[in-house]
Amino acid sequence: MQDAKEEIKSRLAVEDVVGQYVELKRAGRNLKGHSPWGVDKTPSFMVSPEKGIWHDFSANKGGDIFTFVMEVEGISFKEAMEKLASQAGVDLSKYRGGDPAVAKRKMRLKEALELATRYYQACLVRNREVCEYVFYKRNMNRGTVKEFRIGYAPASGKALLGVLKKRGFTERELDDAGLLNRFKTDLFRDRMMVPFIDTTGNVIGFTARVIKGGEPKYLNTPETLLFNKSRFIFGLAEAKESIRRNNFVVIVEGNMDVISSHQAGVKEAVATSGTAMTEQHLKALSNLTSDIRLAYDGDAAGVKATERAIMMAGDLGVNLTVISNYHGAKDPDELIQKDPALWQAAVSERIPAVDWLLSKYEENLDLRLAPDKRQYSDVALKLLGYVKDEIEKASYEEKVAKKLGVDVSILREKGARLDAKLAEKHTKRYLKKPKTEADEAGSMSKLENSLLALKVFGGITKTKIPLDIPEDEAKLSELEMIFNKEHEGIENPNYEKEAAELMRRYSDESRRQRIAELNEKLSSLDEESDEYDAVLREITDLQKS
Repeated sequence: MQDAKEEIKSRLAVEDVVGQYVELKRAGRNLKGHSPWGVDKTPSFMVSPEKGIWHDFSANKGGDIFTFVMEVEGISFKEAMEKLASQAGVDLSKYRGGDPAVAKRKMRLKEALELATRYYQACLVRNREVCEYVFYKRNMNRGTVKEFRIGYAPASGKALLGVLKKRGFTERELDDAGLLNRFKTDLFRDRMMVPFIDTTGNVIGFTARVIKGGEPKYLNTPETLLFNKSRFIFGLAEAKESIRRNNFVVIVEGNMDVISSHQAGVKEAVATSGTAMTEQHLKALSNLTSDIRLAYDGDAAGVKATERAIMMAGDLGVNLTVISNYHGAKDPDELIQKDPALWQAAVSERIPAVDWLLSKYEENLDLRLAPDKRQYSDVALKLLGYVKDEIEKASYEEKVAKKLGVDVSILREKGARLDAKLAEKHTKRYLKKPKTEADEAGSMSKLENSLLALKVFGGITKTKIPLDIPEDEAKLSELEMIFNKEHEGIENPNYEKEAAELMRRYSDESRRQRIAELNEKLSSLDEESDEYDAVLREITDLQKS
């Protein structure tokens, strides 16, 4: 793609790209402005039009237009390339080594979804009853409706189908875009439509809410070539500028919470759509800011979600806090309807996630009772296992010890015993009797599933797991089941140790299988051939490693 990069750079001036985010002023042969990351008091951001580069002296970052867009948007190189190619009018399919038919197919889906969005917007303004629902019952203003491109899907089962067919789209294309149901008619009917917009500004799907009652309350676009809910973050396209400017993000549970929050002035709100937070979500947000604030419910599901977030955040350098003062409201949307100022205050009054989680455990236990003290110490030690900073961890250990009325050394001794016990349990679990020949075919698959489950749901960052995270939602759900099953009943699991042990077994098994394959190949080769010598050398090297 180097040719594509050069073509884009030849069409886009660095000052024009940077100027979309930073107000630049001439400073001799260069241009100067304030850091887009808000870390300077005097202008420290420099752009060299002659060289086509930029450098932020306060944030110690620099590069070309691609690195700038990646940094400022918090997106991957591929996404930055697509965004800049669109601005430059460069057709990337001409430079890709992949299947051009797939690229063309994706483009058609984007066109269909964009037209569907415009159609739904037009249907909204023509329907008085729906306008009353959107503007009065949901209390959205015109600016919000325009910003989030909210629309309405007619009750007719073939309204959108008919419109897009007239524009030249086939049923296959509309089905691939996630717009049709299994009967090949409109999937969305009589619902308020909110498009899913990616960070490059493309519509990739929809979330649809019932207006007059019925189930399901929300209906989302299924997995498509464009939409993957394990990666997509709702509201990020609208929030990224505020996140970058104010250096924090608020993760809420529902899409309507996001919309209400933006209207209430807290434009840093985003949500994971229809799925629990994944490592991919958290990494994408941590690229924009290290200050991540969770606005989850205080129920069992919220506690579990927060605990999982702490697990994943441990090694990402993320400052994880919880917004919890809803003044009696059940969620941010309800609180905002009550008083937007209360939500703005709540966002500022967050507390560290570990403190919040410990307080939730304390609510359900009587720390005057010995059994409850034991249980509390177990869950507290498990939680503190994810706190990486030594000073912060020591502070929490002292706090927990004080709650339990014991010396902190006793708590640390218990932690060490639990770690040793856990290591022994994992050793026994993974060093069972050798597999029979009938088991060998599935052994690698099981190891890969266990490693992927840890990578996605265990917050593994130190142990390098050379396996790609699957995009298929069904596979991700399967991995979650594997993760929960394999750690059922294990107190204070140490996922990094487990991953390291699994990777050792995975490497050994990969080497053993490769040796077996090479031995089989060797038996069919002429002993005098060069290939025979090469295969024999590879076998010898593998046996030594």
